[in-house]
Amino acid sequence: MENESIRVMIVDDHGMVRRGLSAYLEGEPDITVVAEAQDGEEAILTCEKARPDVILMDLIMPELGGVAAIRIIHNRFQDIRIIALTSFQEKELVQEALKAGAISYLLKNVTGQELAEAIRDSFAGRSMLAKEALAALIQDGEEEQVGKDLTTREREVLGLLCKGMTNPEIANQLSISRSTVKAHVSNILAKLGVTNRSEAIALAIEKKLGD
Repeated sequence: MENESIRVMIVDDHGMVRRGLSAYLEGEPDITVVAEAQDGEEAILTCEKARPDVILMDLIMPELGGVAAIRIIHNRFQDIRIIALTSFQEKELVQEALKAGAISYLLKNVTGQELAEAIRDSFAGRSMLAKEALAALIQDGEEEQVGKDLTTREREVLGLLCKGMTNPEIANQLSISRSTVKAHVSNILAKLGVTNRSEAIALAIEKKLGD
């Protein structure tokens, strides 16, 4: 595993953007760009052949857009991590991408080094949200008693999720089984009314739920 590169696919309707992202990443010894696609439909077809580990997915594209493509790819290839990479930071778009299955949400002003680190984090199962995207999620003004029914242990697990830990890492940290961690995470998602870890992390940061 140590000698294997992280296989990346770039999906963007602008060829210059795809070439620029490839140039960003070509100097990273543990990351290899294995495929490109110019829209969501091509991305889905290319997944079958290239089997990337991580996808950099633009959201606003002709034909099939990024959110729809994320949803389809996430359902068909659940081992592929998808990073939404866009110029847009509207709250609705951030929410839609995360609900569709994106593990991370970055803006295109990200540096090459930040992008490489986000790819490594996403490959390891850790979420990364651009601070602008997080701010867009937080700006909704209603103060709710979200998370009031979380148990002490669930808050503890949620706090470790916010630190970027995977289930095995949380199990090791708390000296509990992986299946127990998985059950806690499922309960957390249900109680917070979210569909995946990325949304739970964003909400936990917004509402200061994790320890």
